[in-house]
Amino acid sequence: MEKMFKTSEVTSYEIASDNVLNNRLFFAYKKAAEMVHGNLLEVGCGTGKGLTVFAERCAHYTAIDKNTQLLNHLSKLYPRFTFIDCFIPPFKGIGNDAFDVVVTLQVIEHIEDDHYFLREIKRVLKAGGKAIISTPNIHYTLSRNPWHVREYTPAQLKVLLEQYFPGQVVLKGVKGSAAVMKYHEQNRRSVQRIMRWDIFDLQHKLPRRILQVPYDILNRMNRNKLMHQDSELVSNIGLEDFSLDDNPDLCLDLFAVVTK
Repeated sequence: MEKMFKTSEVTSYEIASDNVLNNRLFFAYKKAAEMVHGNLLEVGCGTGKGLTVFAERCAHYTAIDKNTQLLNHLSKLYPRFTFIDCFIPPFKGIGNDAFDVVVTLQVIEHIEDDHYFLREIKRVLKAGGKAIISTPNIHYTLSRNPWHVREYTPAQLKVLLEQYFPGQVVLKGVKGSAAVMKYHEQNRRSVQRIMRWDIFDLQHKLPRRILQVPYDILNRMNRNKLMHQDSELVSNIGLEDFSLDDNPDLCLDLFAVVTK
């Protein structure tokens, strides 16, 4: 599936140098799956990673994304599920108070109008329903990511979510082990060496869409370089190297659970 379809910031389980990021992202899916039940909506399903952990935990699974070819493929693989192809927001074709749980992992940072996005999540949730939202912690971002419209500090995300789910926001984070943080530090130093060539600070001055292709190329080169330098560190990191922590300021990703 991953060879056939391209999504933004795509990673591959077949590329060894992606191992750390793949486990970091999949850990969030595993934690979200523990809270999934009833009628589930996944906003931004990508290549369908969530299906492997969500499918047996909900009465019905609905996914919404903007990749027509990919969604057609997934609908053939999973004919009992519902796949909606559209740009978001809004969530076209979805009625009010329709879902017990909404899961949207590493999506909100891509959305131009994050307020509209959250209003739509609230609209489609049933009373008492929960939404699980993850996004990078900007404190640990190593360079501008041109695929992202914005990134958040923990405080910024909490304030934003409280506007739509007042008093109903639990904000945690995905924390890495000592091995993960060693890799992160190696990555930080490597990115800094690359950024020395950006003497005009073009990463912050050019439109982000112009930077997406060079960003992907340099990102892939950097991950491969880190794998070559310390292959044992990269390959030995697994799901057990990540945990959900109550202090999001110390975490690589933010992990919020809100209740309508």
